Amino acid sequence: MLQRFLDPATLASLSGLDLIAKTVVDGFVSGLHRSPDFGFSQEFAEYRSYSPGDDLRHVDWNVFARTEKCFLKRYRGETNTQLVLLLDTSASMAFKTAAVSKLDYARYVAASLAYLAGEQRDATGLIVFDEDVKNYVAPSTRQGQLFRLLHAIEHAEPGTHTDFAKPFAHFQNFLRRRGLVVVLSDFYETPDTIIRTVEPLRYRGNEVILFHLLDPQEITPKFNEPLLLVDMETKGTLEVSPEYAHREYRAKMKSHIEELRTKARAAGLDYFLMDTSRPLDEGLREYMAIRQGRM
Repeated sequence: MLQRFLDPATLASLSGLDLIAKTVVDGFVSGLHRSPDFGFSQEFAEYRSYSPGDDLRHVDWNVFARTEKCFLKRYRGETNTQLVLLLDTSASMAFKTAAVSKLDYARYVAASLAYLAGEQRDATGLIVFDEDVKNYVAPSTRQGQLFRLLHAIEHAEPGTHTDFAKPFAHFQNFLRRRGLVVVLSDFYETPDTIIRTVEPLRYRGNEVILFHLLDPQEITPKFNEPLLLVDMETKGTLEVSPEYAHREYRAKMKSHIEELRTKARAAGLDYFLMDTSRPLDEGLREYMAIRQGRM
């Protein structure tokens, strides 16, 4: 089964972000019973024979490998949807106890969604941020856009603390066309602040998805001795006992997750928790199943 090869540790061993994205998307799509409808996909209609001048991106190379005949996928219902990825690169995103950091996991998810959107001919853009906007790739379908996106994602480095206000103001100032907005973050901010900042994007007709990325030790910490924890953004320290971690901390984290999920949904935003030790294709398929169940 392909999924067992898509754990984060294996993906981290691959040579490039483009290969990682293709591997994840192939595994994700192979696990669906029909063409994925992620809000920026077209409904598959039929095949037709290749004619000189046709866009080679639409050739089904799997069919070509089996038959040595060139066929193109045709789609019905062009959606012309725009996807914008907002990638949090604050210092806390560098944390890891699993195979990859939260930032690396976010990179893989962002690259996979960009790859999938490109396959489906949708305009895709990117905003990289911490307390400020660090990089911006305007949404486009022009040739080379996937390379530009992957280059920006791959070179996104951990920064300072998170400030959601600036990137979302940037989004509203420069992006006029409505579409799908995906926010990749560990969301270390009060749920009220997050929702108050993100919610205005819905007023412009955008569909907004919050992917909440957390290390497994942040969700359910497991240790047997007192630890001195260092805040990666403020550098403040806190000595934590195993009893506190197992009881009070877990209760507080569970409350934070539930409050963010509840308030996001009340505001018309999608929310999905992603554990960075989990296979990416498995997580995306679960999100799709939840999403399709509401449609």
